[in-house]
Amino acid sequence: MKPVKSLAGQLADRLLRLEFIRRAVAEQADLDAFRGKPSLPLVIGVSIIIISSLMGWPAVAAMGVVSVRMSQPWIAVIGAPLVYGLSHLLFMVGIWLSGGKYSLIFFRWLSRVSVEKLQAYSTFGK
Repeated sequence: MKPVKSLAGQLADRLLRLEFIRRAVAEQADLDAFRGKPSLPLVIGVSIIIISSLMGWPAVAAMGVVSVRMSQPWIAVIGAPLVYGLSHLLFMVGIWLSGGKYSLIFFRWLSRVSVEKLQAYSTFGK
């Protein structure tokens, strides 16, 4: 009986058509770059990302509560988008400081591992 490709195997084949994923699998992409000492901009960038995440929606919710308690809807109407915008701006600055290098390393590794897992479930009737 001829083996039939499962949906996972078909997906793995399609993903392997992408140059990024083919190279990640061929080069056995790993996370060794994360073993070194992090640079100061990376630490500051990640810290800013964490601060922006803690600030975003909780600050918007706080604006809503303050607005209701003071019976001033304009506090929420104007303040919430401004606070959320500031949070988003901080997030973008944090991403910029952290750099795309580590994101690329992580996504190469994730691509390789994902395709290898899909290939492990690639055929029925072996």
